[in-house]
Amino acid sequence: MAPTRKPNDGLLARVNFPLYAIEMLTSRHVLVAGGGGASKTGVANGFEIYEIYHNGEKYVADEVIRHETGPTVVMNCAIKNDEKRTLLVAGQESHCQMYFVNPIISSTDGEVCGGRTETIDGVRKRKNISYQPQANGQINQQATEKKNNVEQKEHIRQQIHFEIKTGDSVQTDFTESEPLQRVVRISPNGRIMATGGMDGHIRLWNFPKMTMITDIPAHTKEIDDLDFSPDSKNVVSIAKDGLGVIWSINPEKESRKLSWNPPEGTRYLLKRCRYGIIEGQKDKHRLFSLANPFAKSGKAKGLLQQWDPEQGRLTRVVEIDESLAALAVRDDGRFVAVGTMFSGSVSIYIAFSLQRVLHIPNAHAMFVTGLEFLPVTNFDGPSVTGDTEAAVLSISVDNRVCVHSLQYRHSLPAWVAIFAIVAILFITFCFCSYIGL
Repeated sequence: MAPTRKPNDGLLARVNFPLYAIEMLTSRHVLVAGGGGASKTGVANGFEIYEIYHNGEKYVADEVIRHETGPTVVMNCAIKNDEKRTLLVAGQESHCQMYFVNPIISSTDGEVCGGRTETIDGVRKRKNISYQPQANGQINQQATEKKNNVEQKEHIRQQIHFEIKTGDSVQTDFTESEPLQRVVRISPNGRIMATGGMDGHIRLWNFPKMTMITDIPAHTKEIDDLDFSPDSKNVVSIAKDGLGVIWSINPEKESRKLSWNPPEGTRYLLKRCRYGIIEGQKDKHRLFSLANPFAKSGKAKGLLQQWDPEQGRLTRVVEIDESLAALAVRDDGRFVAVGTMFSGSVSIYIAFSLQRVLHIPNAHAMFVTGLEFLPVTNFDGPSVTGDTEAAVLSISVDNRVCVHSLQYRHSLPAWVAIFAIVAILFITFCFCSYIGL
């Protein structure tokens, strides 16, 4: 059985609006987006950026900036981050809105400590928290001193702020009644943007110019998800018409359908799709998808699927006890995470074998709307480090941002290793005594 969460995992931040989208902005900054829609409920629409760090004991999130988008909720988004600038594209009803998220970097001397942030002369610093009360009211001075010792190693730290400016907007869905962009993706090479919506069309756009390249009438019903292959040569789409198709960016090449035989004749609909590189082989990749039983299918289970995208062939399947809602693949292709529909649970799997290595039941009060791994391969600076093998962030319409970390796994339990060492020493001693040494 997979281990459950560490005691210090769980809630990172709470936002005052439902969350629908999550993306890593940099190796240390995460953007979460959502809102309450156009209804006059007083619930805001927009996105927030948090800095994630590890204080020596647990992961912590500090709010950096909040941006509200007026009456339009942000249902989906994608980010392209390079050495010169960061571009955010957000699905706001029938349109895709571009934002320029410009980093402003400053340096500050002195210790960096956990806690909430304050601004001093325009520079964002964390307040020094010297003591933390335990449940029994006593002061855990030893733990605090340990944390401060870790934090004091950062004598000079770069502080990153963000300036957000609104850019172009283009209509991406043309359904006659209530048009809505369902998903947007940017190709890994940063040259193409793909959008899908209620009308079932995939539209490819020059990026960042946002001029249309082609309009593909891909599906007869609304598109649920899209993703680009790591080499930017293909885009996969899944929709409520039950189809999953891998489309070639080169129009001269044929598309490939994802074909499989559902178990026990149950009808399934694909829900989410994500490409991932094969660890250690960046020129090769896998495709992962989620599938849920259609309508009332009795005790049919949700499926985590692994595909060979070159053949459109299913290679591995794992059954999960309930319907699935969210999917993420880590940037090095080593781990896959899934979030459930009803219990709000999160699990992490090894990508190549689909073996579950972490399960967090009831991570959220409602269904999981998004997952994002803390990255391990980045050009924009060091990633967040901690005493964990992997960590995934999750969001939900319960307004919460949570973290779930996988501790380093050992091939043998500690007591087995100790017993083996003692046994080897004893045998060696007996052997030496036997031969007269």
